[in-house]
Amino acid sequence: MTKDFGQKKFIHDMKHRRHRFRQLLGIVLAILFSVAGQPIMSWFVIGVILVFIGIFIRLWASGHIKKDKVLATDGPYAFVRHPLYVGNILLTLGFALASGLWWSFPLMIVFLIGFYPPAIRKEDEKLHNLFKEDWEKWRQDTKALIPRLTPLKKGQRGGWSFWQSLRQNGEPVIALFLLLCLYYLFLKLI
Repeated sequence: MTKDFGQKKFIHDMKHRRHRFRQLLGIVLAILFSVAGQPIMSWFVIGVILVFIGIFIRLWASGHIKKDKVLATDGPYAFVRHPLYVGNILLTLGFALASGLWWSFPLMIVFLIGFYPPAIRKEDEKLHNLFKEDWEKWRQDTKALIPRLTPLKKGQRGGWSFWQSLRQNGEPVIALFLLLCLYYLFLKLI
């Protein structure tokens, strides 16, 4: 029996779910910024910090999701409704900074504005349809992308799971890929 480390789901989603195109485009941007990058040490360091924070947030968030079964309101979801998107925004900004490419910023802005407002609307609508009043209460207490300063006290406590993170989004595989892209940029500095 072979272990599935999330790659089968990732490949399936890239082929069959058009709304997941933003994930593929995000990966393409990471590759583009890494290959074309001309890193400058100070910007690279700031970018790396943002990428690490983005990876951490995505790993943390994906380990709390029980997709379409339970409304995740603990962990990072006790601070913000869309922590995976917050992580993506930090990752994209981090790679734009780390690359040292002036044109990465307009491209990043087009990507973020083009994909995230519709994705947030679609996700909120889906969660509202699935979880009704629970979602409505949670929405009133948390913003879509701006985290609360303190976590919600009434969030469900489902706990974090590495395997959940791996199976749900293939998150550790994506994190490893992003770290390799950063390493490639780092090699250009030395």
